[in-house]
Amino acid sequence: MSTRSDSKELIWFVTGAIGLLIAFFTVLLLRGERDPVAQIAFKEKRIAAVNAMRLSLAAASEAQNSAVMSTGEQDSKTFAEEARLATEALERGQVELEQLLKEHAGTKEAHVGPREVELMKRVAESLREFHQIDEQLMDLATQNSNRKAFSLAFGPAMKLLSEVDEPLSRIIADSSSLPADTRVRVVQLAGEVRVGILRIQVLLLPHIAEANDQKMDELELQLSAEDKKVREHFAELGSLLLESDKTNIEKTASLYAEFENLKSEIIKLSRQNTDLRSVGIALKEKRKAMLACQDALGALEHAIRAESITSTIPSGRMP
Repeated sequence: MSTRSDSKELIWFVTGAIGLLIAFFTVLLLRGERDPVAQIAFKEKRIAAVNAMRLSLAAASEAQNSAVMSTGEQDSKTFAEEARLATEALERGQVELEQLLKEHAGTKEAHVGPREVELMKRVAESLREFHQIDEQLMDLATQNSNRKAFSLAFGPAMKLLSEVDEPLSRIIADSSSLPADTRVRVVQLAGEVRVGILRIQVLLLPHIAEANDQKMDELELQLSAEDKKVREHFAELGSLLLESDKTNIEKTASLYAEFENLKSEIIKLSRQNTDLRSVGIALKEKRKAMLACQDALGALEHAIRAESITSTIPSGRMP
């Protein structure tokens, strides 16, 4: 009897011990899955990733604006490179955030509800639009067509037009040997050439600054009309001068032909309007896309901060 009683007690003891061990490991497992510390750490990692993305977005936007507004081509390229690096950091932040959610998708500390999933999609969509606008904007900003046109107009083109004045002055000086009526006409024609050239120079500047195609068409019609008059004046001058004096008119016409080639290049660059188009995109589409990204990231951060911290371990008073 004693042996049988001892066996029963042993069985009950072993059964109780196994039960306690099962309960102990169950609590440990649940504590590991619902550990408040792990939940807080997961939350802080996501918040840090969101904030890093917001900073990168702001840096990219600022560098883009600087690239668009800079007055020098090299400065524009430098800021464009800064924008590229900030955009790459933004993309890395997005990947990091998505990876965090993927790694914790099957764990109990990842209380990611439908709202956060929806906000993550919103963030991804807004960033996709921002990247598309960024590529278009940086491509335009680094072409600098309007600035190149201004540089040509105020540099080589202006130099050629100033050089035209020297042979024209010699034509007037050499006309003293011509009959009075012819000499008056030569002086008059030389003056008309000078005025026509100045009108062409003046018309080029608003063309470079103009964004409207129709207005540029109108300016080009005026440029063509002035050019036609200048060429007609050259032809008439050539017919009035003595054969020995035609060297100056030939030089004048040659310089003007060089200017015409530059003028065509200026108009071509002006027509591209990359500077003006990039400014328009920066002030409208890009700004709108950037604000949409910041709003989406802000809403996501708010949702993450609003997550509750839960635990399977009963709360109790600390001893």
